Amino acid sequence: MKARLRDIADQASVSEATVSRVLNGKPGVAESTRQAVLTALDVLGYDRPSRLRRKSAGLVGLIVPELTNPIFPAFAQIIENSLAQNGYTPVLCTQVAGGVHEDDYVQMLLERGVAGIIFISGLHADTTTDPDRYIALRDRNLPLVLVNGFIEGVDAPFISNDDVASMGLALEHLVSLGHREIGLAVGPDRYVPVIRKIAGFRHSMQELTGRPDVDDLIERSLFSVEGGATAAGRLLDRGATAVVCGSDLMALGAIREARKRGLSVPRDFSVVGYDDSTLIAFTDPPLTTVRQSVNAMSAATVRALLDEIAGQPSPRAEYVFRPELVVRGSTGAVRRH
Repeated sequence: MKARLRDIADQASVSEATVSRVLNGKPGVAESTRQAVLTALDVLGYDRPSRLRRKSAGLVGLIVPELTNPIFPAFAQIIENSLAQNGYTPVLCTQVAGGVHEDDYVQMLLERGVAGIIFISGLHADTTTDPDRYIALRDRNLPLVLVNGFIEGVDAPFISNDDVASMGLALEHLVSLGHREIGLAVGPDRYVPVIRKIAGFRHSMQELTGRPDVDDLIERSLFSVEGGATAAGRLLDRGATAVVCGSDLMALGAIREARKRGLSVPRDFSVVGYDDSTLIAFTDPPLTTVRQSVNAMSAATVRALLDEIAGQPSPRAEYVFRPELVVRGSTGAVRRH
């Protein structure tokens, strides 16, 4: 359908002259204005001029866990946007309990001829996983990037947050507030990030408090609000005055459990989360947490995949990004009795 300048101008709230400049590819138009005109074309059902149609370089699979944990949508949004800016169409594949398996998603993506796949906290984070599934994909020369997990022998770049350093940051903060009985609430220890958090916790607790054995202060549970509540309850029963959690959701559960027992956070019990996911700054109290470098990690992930696709692979290594401690209202000085 032939576009009418007046209709497009009215829809985009610009002049007909501006519409003409955009449609003819003339310079001197702000990008936001250009996008408004192109959006108006789409809304009115007009075809964009062929020169303005962005060609897609291909599909890229993005496999993430469930989206109830806000950190995964945060990764997905940044990575999807970056891929689209580079001409690729992201295909988001979300895993839920009892839903489509990662291997089935991979098969579906292969059937659609994807240019590459990004895995975020997938089976590669599980130490019980057979690495052959990833090796087979690389044998097909399919570009892969794997985020927050690591498997030896897979010919692909890995992007990870520094889980050991995360524990050091959290514990230094809590110890500076006078805490010594500090617990760790994490998920199942078959996962690489959990294994590393436990190792970092043990090391930092020994360095900072002199305790040679802290295994009685480590609780493995589920990565959920309920899991955090259960773990925190057990730690409180053992006299813990603070807890470092493996995710922000677990931290929210820990706060809930403390309040259920009539305790105040942070007056009676300090809680540190992990991720700094969306809206965590607005909880009650605002959550002290370890912030993953989501922006930097996402940018590195996309750049690594694009280099792989272009035949200029990154050196085979795990690229580890340092986190940041964000201090808010859920941690305070230990209460003296």
